[in-house]
Amino acid sequence: MRSQQTRAFPRITSLILQITIVCLLLAGAAIAQRANKHSIEKQIFGKMPDGTAVDIYTLRNASGVEARITNYGGIVVSLKVPDRNGKFDDVVLGYDNLDGYLKNNSPYMGALIGRYANRIAKGTFKLNGTEYHLAVNNGANHLHGGLKGFDKVVWTAAPLRVANGAALKLTYVSKDGEENYPGNLTATVIYTLSDANELRIDYSATTDKRTIVNLTSHSYFNLAGQGTGDILKHQLFMNAGRFTPTDAGAIPTGELKSVRGTPFDFTKPTEIGARIDQDDQQLKFGNGYDHNFVLIKGKRLSLAAIVNEPTTGRVMQVSTTEPGMQFYSGNFLDGSITGKDGKVYQRRYGFCLEAQHYPDSPNEPKFPSVVLNPGQRYTQTTIYKFSAK
Repeated sequence: MRSQQTRAFPRITSLILQITIVCLLLAGAAIAQRANKHSIEKQIFGKMPDGTAVDIYTLRNASGVEARITNYGGIVVSLKVPDRNGKFDDVVLGYDNLDGYLKNNSPYMGALIGRYANRIAKGTFKLNGTEYHLAVNNGANHLHGGLKGFDKVVWTAAPLRVANGAALKLTYVSKDGEENYPGNLTATVIYTLSDANELRIDYSATTDKRTIVNLTSHSYFNLAGQGTGDILKHQLFMNAGRFTPTDAGAIPTGELKSVRGTPFDFTKPTEIGARIDQDDQQLKFGNGYDHNFVLIKGKRLSLAAIVNEPTTGRVMQVSTTEPGMQFYSGNFLDGSITGKDGKVYQRRYGFCLEAQHYPDSPNEPKFPSVVLNPGQRYTQTTIYKFSAK
């Protein structure tokens, strides 16, 4: 009996080994098949007035979700995600070609914003005892990096290999004195479209001179599909118990005000349009929502917001490492812009959720610091995750 068991043991071991090899081969084939579904394609998008070529990159994941990103301004030109029935629609506003973005009336659609996202009062701040004067391009204030911010430059682009999706690396060197900001700043942004239907944006920057940095992405979203109507029925949850009230010029007063009892309370999912036209001084200043929310933060990457569009079932969940979220309800879209597929963008046809530090932080010592020193590295991660219910 013992002899029979001894003879059987090698056969069993061999069989187990064969099964293991087959399983590994099948697993490897599945991984390879999935990897083959990831793709990134490069095409010409147009030319700058000086003849510089601009490219557009199409990223696809294994589920067929698609993001098209151009190296002009790092703009997310389109983002196609499925609804509850599997129907894909483009959920960001934008233009069909480069010429649309070169027009003066393009309100930062889909672009990377820097060096300083949002506003700086009177275009002035002090650093190391030196007063810096920036362009005043939004009333009496500085907005989104000035006359030629990061949204209006051509970035150096390089596709990246990643295991779980498709990725694009963008790099731009902002020279000392550009738009009157101090220091040579090297900024890198990596867009990753993952198989979890996440558009992940990883930012980093270094400098050779003390400076200020506040980067963000300025996509206008409409989860029903770009150009299909207003976003007032979208339901918004914001993980924020306070916001920063502003003056008439959208500059924070310095107060961190509780959202409780105000139209700014989105701590429970609420339609964007439910209170947007209430008789509230802050809403009048912004012509609707155009305010920074003080996020309830964990130590690292934390949930910031969830948006649900009830007719399609699309859900967008936003997580970030940043302390603030600028919520803009598209109040100044006015029908003067014809976007993709000939769609006209009327008032409130898109909303923005811009993860960033607070507006005018260089002039508000109580706000989280935006100062970057030589030897330090600025980092930020924001993830827009899409699903349907």
